[in-house]
Amino acid sequence: MKSDLLSTVTSYKAKLRAYFHAWNAQDCSRNIYVKPNGFTLHRNPVAQSTDACRGKIGFHHGRHAWEVIWEGPLGTVAVVGISTKEAPLQCQGYVGLLGSDEQSWGWNLVDNQLLHNGDTQGFYPLLNNCPKYQVGERIRVILDCEDNTLSFERNYEFLGVAFKGLPNKKLFPTVSAVYGNTEVSMIYLGPPLDG
Repeated sequence: MKSDLLSTVTSYKAKLRAYFHAWNAQDCSRNIYVKPNGFTLHRNPVAQSTDACRGKIGFHHGRHAWEVIWEGPLGTVAVVGISTKEAPLQCQGYVGLLGSDEQSWGWNLVDNQLLHNGDTQGFYPLLNNCPKYQVGERIRVILDCEDNTLSFERNYEFLGVAFKGLPNKKLFPTVSAVYGNTEVSMIYLGPPLDG
């Protein structure tokens, strides 16, 4: 009985923590709204626009992990990563908005390219014939503010470090999308488990 209660309390705390770290309805493009559950954003069908959303809480120390699940078509550009508060959340055209400036870092799931400061930083992951992301697969984002690195997992397979030398600034979970009516969910997991 006592262990059941402890399990219930632990589960409740994890859900509450995840909710406090969910998408920020006040920190996203006007073409995105956050659904009532708080964990899922919806991009409205607006032509020639790229739109982004940040999480509620940013990190500048510690190690953090969150899961992102793209629940609709990717379109021509679908980017997962991090940004500072200074990174833009909307622009004209269909571009890799996340990674378009020095304030954001992202992985374009469509073409497996890393984006930062408006440039392609290479292919990711560094595997021969790496499969493309399939809608519904789980992406785990791992931000290590002690080593200043950003890494990803796909379906629980560690893909390696994507970005090194991140700045000592508060960094927020962020995605940018171009496809109308696509939805992206994010769940904060806490410190990543090693091994």
